[in-house]
Amino acid sequence: MKINYSESKSGNLKEALRGIVKPQLIIMMSNADQFDKNVAELEDLMPGVPSIGCIAMSYCKDVLEKGVSITAFTEGVTAVTNVLEEVSKTPVKYIERFENDAASVKPGSSNTAVIDLCSGNDAVVLSTIQSVLNRYHMELMGGTGDAGRVSCNGKVYTDAMAYAIIKNNNGRVKAYKENIYTPRQGVRLIASRTDKSKYYIGELNGQPAKRVYMDLTGVSESGISDQTFKNPLGKMIGDDICIISLKGVEGNGLCCYRQVNDSDILTLLEARDISEIVSDTISHIRSDFNRVSAVFSVNCAFRYIVMQNQGIVSDYLGQMGSLGTHCGFIGYGEHYNGQFINQTMTCVVFE
Repeated sequence: MKINYSESKSGNLKEALRGIVKPQLIIMMSNADQFDKNVAELEDLMPGVPSIGCIAMSYCKDVLEKGVSITAFTEGVTAVTNVLEEVSKTPVKYIERFENDAASVKPGSSNTAVIDLCSGNDAVVLSTIQSVLNRYHMELMGGTGDAGRVSCNGKVYTDAMAYAIIKNNNGRVKAYKENIYTPRQGVRLIASRTDKSKYYIGELNGQPAKRVYMDLTGVSESGISDQTFKNPLGKMIGDDICIISLKGVEGNGLCCYRQVNDSDILTLLEARDISEIVSDTISHIRSDFNRVSAVFSVNCAFRYIVMQNQGIVSDYLGQMGSLGTHCGFIGYGEHYNGQFINQTMTCVVFE
């Protein structure tokens, strides 16, 4: 299979589509001001081609912070695109769409992946489709775009998840996630007095969550939001860690970008060397695949800020590009199979 990435810094869709011939699937990232126009124009210029999109920055060899980009799957895939609507209320009402679309591509045990773009309520949406993913042994990666809008096949949706189910007709697919943080030794935090609707933690180990975090990091209350780049929280799931970014303070508690429940076991995370972690990820992928055709990824906006501050964005994209064609977008929450996570990179690799 083959991926082509092209872009227009001015947001001109015709310019971004230049050189794209007979695409079998298109994923579009656009700036907010031109999003609706670009969605409609894409359907006019490429009628009948399955497409999904959202408002986001994108990247290949460098980062496009504005404008419009096109990722076109041009060879060797079978793809179908659709939406789950009302994701903040009853996404299960539309699950039959997802089931029928999955069946239509006739997925094998290791050759089909889902790329999703969500407007919000990610955890509920992922749990809604999990049984279908498991039934067909499909991998999933994706994330949340900006401004609560996504697109599918020429229409803009709010309160929805747009998805592409992609079968690699010539090889395997596999999803990966990359965590640049490690737990601080000896820190075990039990959450209580949480509020699911606000992603709020009132207490950690029976003490005000704000005070516990400040004591562990040495940061002042005003610095908590920025400290999440260095010390997010982590939820322990067996031997795995889900990163939980901190949004800020409310009263004596902490507001997060991901739901935390009473009795969840958390830890404090500390940053590791990014280049070293990326090298490990690349080695892992190369050990799984003799030949990589393409990689599509999502990087959290907070990860992007960390890499910007360290001046390593170009180095990172160069490292990932050594695998093969690598492109993706900057998201506000990342998806890895059934998990909704923060401050993470997730990707799908095509053989």
